[in-house]
Amino acid sequence: MSDRVSVDSDGQVLLIGINRPAKRNAFDLATIAELSAAYERFAADPQMRVGVLYGHGEHFSAGLDLAEVGPAVAKSGPQALKGPGLHDPFGLWGEPIPKPVVLAVQGVSFTLSIELALAADIVVAADDVRFRQLEIGRGIMPFGGATFRAPAQLGWGNAMRFLLTAEEFGAAEALRIGLVQEVVPAGQQLQRAVEIAQIIAAQAPLGVQATLANARIARKSAEQAAVEHLRQVVPEILASEDAAEGLNSFVERRTATFTGQ
Repeated sequence: MSDRVSVDSDGQVLLIGINRPAKRNAFDLATIAELSAAYERFAADPQMRVGVLYGHGEHFSAGLDLAEVGPAVAKSGPQALKGPGLHDPFGLWGEPIPKPVVLAVQGVSFTLSIELALAADIVVAADDVRFRQLEIGRGIMPFGGATFRAPAQLGWGNAMRFLLTAEEFGAAEALRIGLVQEVVPAGQQLQRAVEIAQIIAAQAPLGVQATLANARIARKSAEQAAVEHLRQVVPEILASEDAAEGLNSFVERRTATFTGQ
């Protein structure tokens, strides 16, 4: 087990676990790099047919550690989320993993948690899951795919309801709008995700991967312009006064006051 991401195998299923429970599995740069390395291992190992991504502890992830990751994104652009590997867990800034990924989420599952759910192929949620896309409350915007994948996959109104309000929603609403495909009692989400992954792993791997690739071709053709827009606009927003105010208000545990500057 590494410091921030664990990697274990269960037959032909690779289990990848975010392992910073004391920090609610917040993603710092080291976590991003280790997740990237885990995806590289998954892509390269011909014995591993399906991946399961999950979070250790009570929560999947509170989102980015903005104090550290924010400056890196402001300097390098949103592709800093990809990490150093060829394959991108978000499937935006590098090659998507060519094999299916089942995501298990529980507890606090904020910001990039939703974007990883939108990038995954199947999502199993615990009934205690708490989703929230709260970037606009911090003076910035989502840049891991939610702005275009949520409207496309969940419907415009369903997506705008949580993208533009930054309000929290739970398992029942996530199931209703299609963000998750199954809800199970808390504590059973990883087991159920592995069960689904094992079923997929028993299918013909060439057929599974070709089906996935064909579906992604259609999605990518519709996403490309939005991805390029993010490359341009995210560094500008992160350099704004509102972004600084959002981060300061978060650190100081107060309500932000935004000026549009």
